[in-house]
Amino acid sequence: MTNDESKKKYDLEERTAVFGERIIDFTKKIHQNPISVPLITQVVRSGTSVGANYCEADCAETKKDFEHKIGICKKESRESKHWVRMIVRAVPQLKEEARPLWKEANELNLIFTSIVRNSRANKR
Repeated sequence: MTNDESKKKYDLEERTAVFGERIIDFTKKIHQNPISVPLITQVVRSGTSVGANYCEADCAETKKDFEHKIGICKKESRESKHWVRMIVRAVPQLKEEARPLWKEANELNLIFTSIVRNSRANKR
């Protein structure tokens, strides 16, 4: 891994933006039908919301606002895992392509969980 790649991996703003882009690209491949359309809508909303809320958190004016926005990032990343799973159920042939998205959503969720936990611990 080059130094630039290493920096990008730990740049949460970039990482969450790339996650949202990957979700969008993934959903473009899904054949639309009455089952897939609501699933696509949901995963695009949650997957792109992670990055938008991280940007908001990064520019938060207060610690309370920061914690709130990071909490939303945590919830949206977890929700993204759920919707990716539901898409795989609806379109099983996308399972292997969905796996890295689920994994990234899980890793982001763990990162945001840690941030929330550390932020709360620093209050004490």
